[in-house]
Amino acid sequence: MSYLLIRPLLFSLPPEMAHHMTLCMLSILHRLYLLKPFIPAHKTDTRRVMGLDFPNRLGLAAGLDKNGEHIAALSALGFGFLEIGTVTPRPQPGNPKPRMFRIPEAEGIINRMGFNNRGVDYLIEQVTRTKFKGILGINIGKNFDTAIDKAVEDYLICMEKVYPYASYITINISSPNTPGLRDLQNNDALITLLGTLKEAQKKLSMAHEKYVPIAVKIAPDLDNAQIKNVAQICIAQKMDGVISSNTTLSRQGVSRYRHGQEMGGLSGKPLFEKSLYNIKILRDSLRGEIPIIACGGIMCAEDANRMIAAGADLIQIYTGLIYRGPRLIKDCA
Repeated sequence: MSYLLIRPLLFSLPPEMAHHMTLCMLSILHRLYLLKPFIPAHKTDTRRVMGLDFPNRLGLAAGLDKNGEHIAALSALGFGFLEIGTVTPRPQPGNPKPRMFRIPEAEGIINRMGFNNRGVDYLIEQVTRTKFKGILGINIGKNFDTAIDKAVEDYLICMEKVYPYASYITINISSPNTPGLRDLQNNDALITLLGTLKEAQKKLSMAHEKYVPIAVKIAPDLDNAQIKNVAQICIAQKMDGVISSNTTLSRQGVSRYRHGQEMGGLSGKPLFEKSLYNIKILRDSLRGEIPIIACGGIMCAEDANRMIAAGADLIQIYTGLIYRGPRLIKDCA
């Protein structure tokens, strides 16, 4: 109830400002030990996925805490795991503002942030300062000015740096807001990228005496044949997980609303049915050999249950949290 009272005030602010203010407020409340009374109790439902024991199936998707500055506060909300990032080797400002747009009539958000972040070294400083003991995924990408044929070098830099601190690492090759990034989902490019990262994973696991799983985050706009091809490559390269999906370029369900034609990736409720359909294709294509993390348009417990029934091992939320508040965490977990 408390979030429903606060939401009109937050929604009166520009989305990116409200985003920043909310995270800062959560961190302040957490440091003052005032956050817990506002958080509904949740149950533990441990699941072993990718060799890791998750306290519950619900995670926070990448993008909310790009720099890992609010890990402690976010972990107190009841998530079974957190994913921070996307982070790049070098800091970058992202795309010009405004670059985030609410579509409240459809419970959607369009963003064209463009991997704005303070760089991988800054993120690592935040992680080490927090001393978080839960399951932490770190989502990595390439700098906007790195050529696609050199992208693997950026992923290697990030992977080598975050490896000691991550529970798992997500390879983001599916954001629509970095030019050319989605080309890495194509056959030869994907084989090269994942094969190189898998070799690096072997060396890093020996150097650090621990195995950190690698998940691949794909786009929702792939057709059935493309999804099946990505699945086969992930199996062949022995990836540890697939996250489906990132934001969509489709404007189905939002085109008639204000901001519905803004450039960028659409997330939230309009994405759910497409995400659910893709999970079913992935389930059939992966044949249980690689676990699936479902992300895209989950707005209630029923949505979460449908994703799990369709084949997801874990689920993630982001936009649903913006519209429904912390109660969604309890309901889904």
